[in-house]
Amino acid sequence: MEKLSKSVVAIIIVVIVGIIILANTVVTIGSGEAGVLFEPLGGGVVTDEQALSEGFHIIAPWNTVYVYNVRQQSIDEKMTVLSSNGLDIKLDATIWFQPQPNEIGLLHQKRGENYLELLIKPAVRSATRSVVGRYKPEELYAQKRETIQNEMLEETRALLENQYVQVNEILVRDVSLPQTIKDAIERKLKQEQESLEYEFRLEKAEKEKQRQRIEAEGKAAANRILSASLTDKILQEKGIQATIELSKSDNSKVIVIGSGDSGMPIILGNN
Repeated sequence: MEKLSKSVVAIIIVVIVGIIILANTVVTIGSGEAGVLFEPLGGGVVTDEQALSEGFHIIAPWNTVYVYNVRQQSIDEKMTVLSSNGLDIKLDATIWFQPQPNEIGLLHQKRGENYLELLIKPAVRSATRSVVGRYKPEELYAQKRETIQNEMLEETRALLENQYVQVNEILVRDVSLPQTIKDAIERKLKQEQESLEYEFRLEKAEKEKQRQRIEAEGKAAANRILSASLTDKILQEKGIQATIELSKSDNSKVIVIGSGDSGMPIILGNN
């Protein structure tokens, strides 16, 4: 009986040890992740091979796998930076980033798992200070947001070159100026708008004036041409034709031939 108890205990111990070994030798890499293998009995972090891809992997029980999210990720940053004339500008931005999948091992070895705080955030803040520091507040207010975003992205990428991470996009959500500066800019923009509107009205009035002048000149030219073409003979002929047409109507009338001042017929009707 005692021997049986010892055998059962031995079997239980072997099973437990087997479970522990199995748990430490089977690694599951999830969707959108990559694993960095650390070999304490070898060369440490494996950097000369591809990171472990999605799925099941069997490793030596004394090795360790560090799992990284290699999908595109995002963070929101609220920053206060100085403009070119020393005023505080508050800027809200969203940063899209991810580690470079083929260099996960080097990222883990050189920078570590906290690369977001150590690399990306400082680089974005430095780039933002540099870009905003080139502009005056009124320029930031009127400048196209896309231009600021592109400059921030270019400078951030330059700072993170050869750092095993990549920034895909920087989106500026809001730029807040001091209220006094904002009010002054809005007043200036309103005055500029009113000035443009006044210029538009003047231009419209000038065009209408030109249209009327051209129309009047056309009428005057037509009248001159008509006057030059209306001779006495033509007028008499027109009068005779009109008299003939009127004489054909059913209304009673009296036609006196050649009794007008110009020798034109005179028609006397009932009235």
